[in-house]
Amino acid sequence: MPKLDLSSVPVKAGSIYPEPYAAMMEGRSSLRLGQAGGLTQFGVNLVTLAPGALSSLRHWHLNEDEFVMILTGECAMVTDAGEETMSPGDCAAFPAGLADGHHFINRSDRPASFLVVGTKAPRETARYSDVDMVIEIENGAARFTHRDGSDWQGPR
Repeated sequence: MPKLDLSSVPVKAGSIYPEPYAAMMEGRSSLRLGQAGGLTQFGVNLVTLAPGALSSLRHWHLNEDEFVMILTGECAMVTDAGEETMSPGDCAAFPAGLADGHHFINRSDRPASFLVVGTKAPRETARYSDVDMVIEIENGAARFTHRDGSDWQGPR
């Protein structure tokens, strides 16, 4: 495969979260580089956060490993242990099944970007640490539920 032309990779903005959480992802965009390169076994995404933007709700993956490397700017990595500032070259790894909710926040006044690499399990469950929501993904189809397994009806 030839070198990827980043200018031809579609920008994906926002998230697939239901409201009111979808609105909280304003200022987040990504390039799905792995998908653009035809990769099927793992994902590679270049995520950009505008000042004040969140990468996601704090979450952890049941079946998928996740690796993050800061490329530009500065982000606060928020985990169950607290908050830590991450700068270009700093990395974090989140093994599948480790119940440590994480996300990144750009608290600076300039854009920040990071690379996310993660496995693509045929069936995945992610749990959200701070809200009563779970996502189940199977064959690319997402289903949101509450922690008790009931269908998503909005925040409780």
